Amino acid sequence: MARTLVLIRHAKAEHPDDRDDHGRTLAGQGRRDAPEIGRWLRSQDVTVQVAVVSSAERTQETYRLLAAELADAPDPVVTDDVYYASAGELLEIVRALPPEATSAAIVAHNPGIGMLANALDDGDSAVEDTARMRAGFPTSSVAVFSVDGDWAAVDPGGARLVGYTVARG
Repeated sequence: MARTLVLIRHAKAEHPDDRDDHGRTLAGQGRRDAPEIGRWLRSQDVTVQVAVVSSAERTQETYRLLAAELADAPDPVVTDDVYYASAGELLEIVRALPPEATSAAIVAHNPGIGMLANALDDGDSAVEDTARMRAGFPTSSVAVFSVDGDWAAVDPGGARLVGYTVARG
């Protein structure tokens, strides 16, 4: 069974001196970009059954704004486990996704989310922006992968990139 995995880096965040990293909110540009992520996913006919979101404020805000653009977006599973998780830690989160889910999104941070996207890519994608994804994973990046088989069996090089964009609103 083919599954869809969506990896999202949060939208552009503010850098205030009086707030710790975990509490940083989206900047104006981020508040414009996050809904564009949802609109792009909708235009690609990507649905999300499960959303795992970092506990950082900027990732939660990103998900709220993009989810408002999707039909039937699920309530997020918010967890500290995604906050600055490494690519390996994020891969374990993918492997632990509910087996009945055929689509899932993870909203996280660099460098982990970008490294995971590049690690999962099987190298056989026809997506024009594959080279752009490999060169970096800026804020509001969205990579959509097709995964054959169970979540628990996902390995590096085991997913096909079927879509990539850097959403800008």
